[in-house]
Amino acid sequence: MTITITAFERSPDGGRGLARDMRVRWALEEVGQSYEVRLVSFKAMKEPAHLALQPFGQIPTYEENDLALFESGAIVFHIADCHEGLFPNDANARARAITWMFAAVSTMEPPINERAVARLLERGESWCEQRLPIVEERIRKRLSELSGRLGDAEWLDGNFSAGDLLMVSVLLRLKGSELLNEYPNLSAYVARGEARPAYRRAFDAQLAVFAASSAN
Repeated sequence: MTITITAFERSPDGGRGLARDMRVRWALEEVGQSYEVRLVSFKAMKEPAHLALQPFGQIPTYEENDLALFESGAIVFHIADCHEGLFPNDANARARAITWMFAAVSTMEPPINERAVARLLERGESWCEQRLPIVEERIRKRLSELSGRLGDAEWLDGNFSAGDLLMVSVLLRLKGSELLNEYPNLSAYVARGEARPAYRRAFDAQLAVFAASSAN
């Protein structure tokens, strides 16, 4: 069985581990599965060969024998479903881990991404100064709710799970910001995720690609 994922040939995140192939790399490292990476350019992402795997022209994709998947959350779910290590054995705990996966990508991530778009692509618009605080207030509300639920716990529901993997991945987009720093327990939660050996291996692998592309 050979697993192949796609990643940016030249990642726009500056090697910070924010590109979504990082989530898939991390999941594969957590469950001890080897994988290959096919790097794609922005041009290639819009060509038929890649669109046949990812109809929206994004990364990552996941190929395993005759199975092809897209969307990082769905890929992480598949990995967790097929290998030990990211889902609890107890059926109810497994269902809760899946709930946290959906919460990460459906509840927490949209306003965080909206902030990134506003800061990076809409900064020059006349209405950006009025819009950005509104977006950040929506993020702050979600962070407050998540912080209250996490409390002093190490992970969201007992042991580390795929729910934590996706939640930490989402929150990393706020790393170093005043928004995240307002919630010390969430900052510590993110730091625990980053300290996991599987995360470090995935991060180093992704960073190596960025370093190599920058050297060319």
